[in-house]
Amino acid sequence: MALPLPPLGVSSAVVPFVIVAISMIGITIFVLGKVLPRDRKPPLVTQMLLALAVLCGGSVLLFTLLDVFYDPNGTTAWTWVLLGFNFMMMAPAGIWFIGLIVFRDRRIRVNDWSWPVAIALVTTGSEILMGLLFAAAGSSGALSALITLALGLSSIWFFWSMAAIMTALLLWAPLGPVERGALVALTISAVIGPWVTTFPLVGGAAMAALMVGVFAYLVRAVALSVRVHAEEVGLLIGLAVAFLATALTGVALAATDGSAGSIIAFGCVMAVVMTVEIAYLVRRFYLGPPARPWVDRLPEEDEDRTPESARAPEAGAERANPEPSLAPGS
Repeated sequence: MALPLPPLGVSSAVVPFVIVAISMIGITIFVLGKVLPRDRKPPLVTQMLLALAVLCGGSVLLFTLLDVFYDPNGTTAWTWVLLGFNFMMMAPAGIWFIGLIVFRDRRIRVNDWSWPVAIALVTTGSEILMGLLFAAAGSSGALSALITLALGLSSIWFFWSMAAIMTALLLWAPLGPVERGALVALTISAVIGPWVTTFPLVGGAAMAALMVGVFAYLVRAVALSVRVHAEEVGLLIGLAVAFLATALTGVALAATDGSAGSIIAFGCVMAVVMTVEIAYLVRRFYLGPPARPWVDRLPEEDEDRTPESARAPEAGAERANPEPSLAPGS
């Protein structure tokens, strides 16, 4: 039997968790905005450490809130929540201060993948914890770990919070039209994700329509002489692989009638896809828009087709191939 999607409407008992969840999404977007400055200069190492510490602190807070639903001693559980809140408030400041001493305000390297990947992993982990929190909070009884994981990885609180973060990054990052089209499609797939697990037929049809639409857009873009750059080739290959993996896990989900294992497989694939997209967007912000063309159809190509005899001599050609001297006696 298919696992139910956690309802969008929430009861009065879950309202405090909703406030925390929305606040955490806002904090994540705010922190990312601080390490993605408008001048697109790479941030300081200490800034990245502070951002990671804040995001990790939010994950600790969500983990302690999740423990409330599994700890029979409510007083002890809420004590851990208070400790988690204090950690979120105080630990980042201490880590930032230590970073100032150790790294002396050195800037990160723009070509390094480690910082974008770290930011993406911590962000995705935090949103998975948010999904698990609402899976436990929305249940009327105790759930097994497998069912909780399945409900958390199919929760709108996981998918839509990730979609909100990716939307903010898409608005900020300098992208080419091909890049933007591909990444917007992946972001939309995060919005569709919960319907795939709840209503596989409807969700699968919507995902298929999205796949056809984005590839039609890409073909049309190339046909209209839109530049496709060398750096975007890997993204297009990754897009195809991501949609293939999503389609295969979606078919498995429908074939097994929404079993917990198939839901977890689909959620894990989507989590990997969204993590890669966040890392790609953060790194793209520091590198700037792609510059090296792969398929570059420009008006200047007409000049390349001009017959050799009709071309103007290149500068320096006279010096490289001097005419015979016409001076007397030569």
